[in-house]
Amino acid sequence: MTITCDYCGRPAQFTDSAVVYGRSYGMIYYCAPCRAWVGVHKGTTKPLGRLANHELREWKKAAHAAFDPLWQGGRMKRNAAYAWLARQMNLPEKLTHIGMFDVSQCKQVVSVCTIERSKNHGKQQSHPRPATAAG
Repeated sequence: MTITCDYCGRPAQFTDSAVVYGRSYGMIYYCAPCRAWVGVHKGTTKPLGRLANHELREWKKAAHAAFDPLWQGGRMKRNAAYAWLARQMNLPEKLTHIGMFDVSQCKQVVSVCTIERSKNHGKQQSHPRPATAAG
């Protein structure tokens, strides 16, 4: 399977995650020039999402921090939460997965989930925002 880097257009290398984490957590696709990577489903070569550079990884973390409490708290099941998110983002359900989102879509997740939580809690709650990269 060939995975192409969205940032530079080069093919990503299929390698052990130790190259980025210092120890192995399984295999990844890695673009060294862009420092972008994505993990794979265990025992396969199928990527878990799209290659992500530092900025996108930070926004994905923020998106999960905003979204996951909607289903992890038992308010709704995970599949129902993704169906709700698809409607909020006007996307087909099959294309609604944070692992596949770009920075703009991750920002939208944070926004719609913050609004939803504020409706249910009577006040706006803040969610972690990624740190901006210096230089």
